[in-house]
Amino acid sequence: MLAVYPRRSAKYTLAFLERVVEEMPFAIQRLPTDRGLESFAEKVQRQLMDWAIKFRPTKPRSPHLNGKVERTQRADLEEFWTTVDPRAPDLQERLAEWQHFWNWHRPHSALNGKTPIDRVCELSPKTPLRDEVEAAYDPTKERIRTANYAVDATLAALK
Repeated sequence: MLAVYPRRSAKYTLAFLERVVEEMPFAIQRLPTDRGLESFAEKVQRQLMDWAIKFRPTKPRSPHLNGKVERTQRADLEEFWTTVDPRAPDLQERLAEWQHFWNWHRPHSALNGKTPIDRVCELSPKTPLRDEVEAAYDPTKERIRTANYAVDATLAALK
């Protein structure tokens, strides 16, 4: 999923996540993120809990833990953003075209040359449905996380 917003904020993070939840063909079980402050906003974390999605921020200075996202962003930069003007009036249409191409037509080496939709279809018999994911979600095991890794780790150890 690709979208452009005017700034990084909890408001736009929630708007993006709402699109993700609506458009994904499967239930989202967890959300690994970098340590961007917009993800740590309490309203973002509470919404994730309402959706039965586990919030899992990565350790600082650990881009390898977010490798798929890093690789996707690199491909977006090299293959998409070099072809468009970010101020173009048709930017939203171009983003939608790119997203469709990326998911339905572009082979991915990480998927052995398959497209993401091929992989989704391949895994769909094994993928739990939303009701199953929600039933397995235990809100008592979740807490509001803090962006400061050392403080967050200390709080986790106290639990």
